[in-house]
This record gives sequence, structure tokens and C-alpha cells, in this order.
Amino acid sequence: MTENIQTTQDAVVEAQASSPFDAHTTLTVTTSPHIKSPTTSRSLMLDVVIALLPATLWGIYVFGVRALIVTLISMISAIVFEGLYQWIMKKPITVLDFSACLTGLLVGLNMPANVPFYVPVIGSFFAIVVVKQLFGGLGKNFMNPALTARAFLMLAWPSAMTASPMPFDIDTVASATPMQILKTGALPEGGIYDLLLGIKSGCIGEISALLLLAGGVYLIVRRVITWHIPVAYIGTVALLTFIFPQNIDVMSFMLSELFSGGLMLGAIFMATDYVTSPITAIGRLIYGVGCGLITVFIRYFGGYAEGVTFAILIMNTLVWYIDMLTKPRVFGTSRKAKKETGVSAK
Repeated sequence: MTENIQTTQDAVVEAQASSPFDAHTTLTVTTSPHIKSPTTSRSLMLDVVIALLPATLWGIYVFGVRALIVTLISMISAIVFEGLYQWIMKKPITVLDFSACLTGLLVGLNMPANVPFYVPVIGSFFAIVVVKQLFGGLGKNFMNPALTARAFLMLAWPSAMTASPMPFDIDTVASATPMQILKTGALPEGGIYDLLLGIKSGCIGEISALLLLAGGVYLIVRRVITWHIPVAYIGTVALLTFIFPQNIDVMSFMLSELFSGGLMLGAIFMATDYVTSPITAIGRLIYGVGCGLITVFIRYFGGYAEGVTFAILIMNTLVWYIDMLTKPRVFGTSRKAKKETGVSAK
């Protein structure tokens, strides 16, 4: 027995001697999470920018150099406004995390190429300062900054925001965009191919449904977003426009509704915003269906030909309630026990 105790003590002494810590070393245990991930806000934002590049370059190809200038003005303005605000308010400068760059890019892509150059500047200011920074910065805004800016610009300068140029002819304003034509129950000229590829009038970044879908696939493969919101959103619009078409050519009308306007841009790149979308899978499906229902309702019965902007903003305000309704049950508790004891499950 004595020999066993002595052997154990010798082993402890040997282990202590080989340890990098001495007897007076203090170990500090921090709070969770202890598992680190290489994914950062900067890498996520950069992935979204990369996913938007094909649609952005196509918009520049179709609408010319002016589309490039509008996009650059919007991005540079967003970065400058964020840096200035944080400098004035003595906050850490975070312009290198690409969030302001992405917001500015989305603001630019959500307007026609022939808008006056002061419009993207005002849009970026509204998105960055009013919607994002005044609510606390990245992760604190309750509405999508780029879409809120677009809604503001549509109300303030409706003519500039709806007068889209013809493809490959920036000096000629289209008599009607595909969405405005669909509003009357007719089908846009050029067919589904032109709508899918992006040979049509509209905003800079929304014209090519095919390239936007490719960007969405990239984000899903990179696990930046999940499929729930885009599929639920686009699927709801497809189902409703197929069941309740406004043209006798049901399939063409449904596909035209899917490939026109800002549906693909909104469903893939803005409705999926981490801050303003639900955190649970079921909540994301509910959120996507709600966006689709409101989009079709506004397109059919509203005063605007397009309903994506307002649909997503309305659902943004309901995200907190969706999260509350779909939060998972805490393990180790039951509803019955909670009622009997009055103990919270938190």
C-alpha cells in the first residue's frame, strides 16, 4: 500500500516537473464560446460582394459607363459616410470590414443607371448614417439599410427612380419596364430569354436573373446563406402567379413575374441579411413565404408595379415576432413543469 502511494506521488512530481506551468501559475477561464471560427464579418461581406460581381458587370455592360459611375459613387459615398460618422462620434473605424462597401454596392444596384449623381450619394447617406449607424452600427439595424434607402429615394424622387433607360441605349428612357407591362396583364417584349439573361430595362443590378441565381448558388455553396428564404420567397411568388395569373399564357406570365423586377436581387441578397432575417430554419421559411405573399399582393393591387422593397421591409419589422414563435424548446424543461412551478425556461 505504501509503495503504491509513493509511486503515485512520484508520478505527480514528474508530471509537475514536465508541465510548462509552475505552482504559482494562474489559469483564467473565459466565458463561452470557446470554439473559434475562421469566418469573420469581413469574409462574409466579401463573399456577398463577389457573388454580386457577375450581375454588376452585366449591368455595366448593358447600361454603359454611367452604370459604373453610379455604382462607384454609391460605394465610395457609403464608405466615406461610415468613416466620417465613426470618426466624429469617436467610435472604432470599421470601414475595412466591407459592410459599408456592400451596402453602397446594393444601393447603387437598386437604382437606374440614368439617375442624377446626387441620388446615390443621398441614398448611401440614408442607408449608412440614418438606418445603420444611428441604430448602433453593424448588427443593430432592424431594417435592411440598402432597401430602406431605396424606399426613401422612391418616395423622394419617384421620377428619377422609375425612369429606366433602354438596354444599350442610356440616352433613351424605356416607355415601360417589364414590371410595368406585367402590371397591365400583358407580357414583356423579347420573351423569357431576354428576361432571364438581362436584356431589358430596369435597375443596374436586377436585370439578369440568371447571374443573380448563379450568385445565390455561390453563397449557398460557401454557406454564407441557406436555401430557406430564397426558395420560400421565390416559390411563393411562383405558386401565386401560377394559380392566379393575369394573362392567359399562365407559364409565361409566371416566369415573367419571377425574372422581372427585383425579385431575384431581393430574395437572394437582401431578404437573407443576417441582421434583419430570422435565425431559425422554420422562421426563415415563414419569413420567405410572407415576403412572397406581400410582393404578389403589391404587384397585383398596389400602386407600385414592384413590391419587393416594401415586402422585405414589412417582414423585417416582424422578424422579432417570428423568432419568438419559432425558438426551439430549452432541453431539460417541459411546458407542463413550467406551468406547475412557474420556473422560466430561460
